[in-house]
Amino acid sequence: MHSSIFNCSYLSIFCHLSLIFLMLGYEHWKGQVLTADELHVLYEGIKLNNVNQYDYVLTGYTRDDSFLDTVVDIVQELKRENPSLEYVCDPVLGDNGAMYVPENLLPIYRDKVVPAADIIKVSVLLCWSAMNLLHSMGPDTVVITSSDLPSPLGDQYLVALGSQKIGWMLCLWERDLFAAMLLAWTHLHPNDLKMACEKTVSVIHHVIKRTINYAKEVAGPNRKPSPAQLKLRMVQSKADIEDPAIVLNAVGL
Repeated sequence: MHSSIFNCSYLSIFCHLSLIFLMLGYEHWKGQVLTADELHVLYEGIKLNNVNQYDYVLTGYTRDDSFLDTVVDIVQELKRENPSLEYVCDPVLGDNGAMYVPENLLPIYRDKVVPAADIIKVSVLLCWSAMNLLHSMGPDTVVITSSDLPSPLGDQYLVALGSQKIGWMLCLWERDLFAAMLLAWTHLHPNDLKMACEKTVSVIHHVIKRTINYAKEVAGPNRKPSPAQLKLRMVQSKADIEDPAIVLNAVGL
């Protein structure tokens, strides 16, 4: 894939879309789980067409150990092709005390995925020790997208934390909200996690605000919007995605 907005090429490996439908609130869903063999065949097709040159690899939720092993193998091969490639891992392991993935995947994440990752998103309670541990395993950038920490702005806000190693320094930034445009903005601001997080949060703010306003308008007064009406207004938010007005500022700790 090629992004003219952010001028970088990236390979995105996401699977098990049923989780996404569940999270969006749809009552019914159908689909096929991509296997490790099928992923391997797809990747072989990419290589045969000589389009396996990427700046970033972004991976998300998976439930299969062999699939996850194959992802790591692909990332390592792509890094041999391009040593400057950065691997961004969003493991989606669980939330609110519950695990989304089988326990047999945890050693693979610990022993293979985290050491291979350059940027990793996690959600854990023991924030500082967890980020230091993850740094020691390889990634230079760690972002905790949500935590149980109280927000100074009230209980309607989430606290997200980011940690980035710059030379011998470790810079930590506290945020009240975070979501996934981190890849794009760390590409444009590779040594400024504060700015990357501010722009990431601001994009999500604008997209969600536009989505809610649209859904309420379409649903009508005193009616709850449907999941279909709550689809993110991404195309309509193109200008905000490219150049978001900053709505929240990161605070250095």
